[in-house]
Amino acid sequence: MIRVAAVGDIHLGPDSAGTLRPAFDTLGDCADLLLLAGDLTRHGTREEARVVAEEVAGLPVPVVAVLGNHDYQSDQPDAVTRELVEGGVHVLEGAGVTFDIRGVTVGVAGTKGFGGGFAGRSATEFGEPEMKAFIRYSRACADGLGRSLRELDGSSVRVALTHFSPVPDTLAGEPPEIYPFLGSYLLAEAIDGAGADLAVHGHAHMGTEHGMTGGGVRVRNVAMPVIDRAFAVYHLSPPTG
Repeated sequence: MIRVAAVGDIHLGPDSAGTLRPAFDTLGDCADLLLLAGDLTRHGTREEARVVAEEVAGLPVPVVAVLGNHDYQSDQPDAVTRELVEGGVHVLEGAGVTFDIRGVTVGVAGTKGFGGGFAGRSATEFGEPEMKAFIRYSRACADGLGRSLRELDGSSVRVALTHFSPVPDTLAGEPPEIYPFLGSYLLAEAIDGAGADLAVHGHAHMGTEHGMTGGGVRVRNVAMPVIDRAFAVYHLSPPTG
């Protein structure tokens, strides 16, 4: 059994340093890896990213993250990423990483993702250049996720990590008017097309924890306001035989 701990939308800043560390220090007893589903900072500054890095540095389990929209706010995503990487975090954007956990190869593929909406109520690459660019960016994120998942084909367990949601299920509780800004069906298409055992995202603070793609992949919204704890743990069974 592989134990995946996950949380998103922790929004750390200098005044919150050390608040999550006591809980994270228990991960060695209950989890095999920790996934951070974006919005790790408040305004995407190097100083805030350093707080996050210190919060997870030296943990007894690997830490994998994607950035969220807040982590882009100050137009310093590369600096934020560098601070996290220096703290030992694997930061993914259209890429994957694998770990050997008790003889089981566990792969995580990640992208921030973007908006656009869901089947029947989604934006398209039509009209103004700005709208075309919006959806092309969403599609590029989804394509990167699908490609990185396929590159993990040799892994016994595969997890898709995003900030934006791949399904509307986990947005229940949010105003329907903002669904297009909370996720995109293109992410779910990528996940179903490449295959995964679990999909984890954040971003929707007023959403719902449990959902599923059309292809039957479990989706979990791990935004901290939703799970209401330092992290949630999900159990994945590797194939036998």
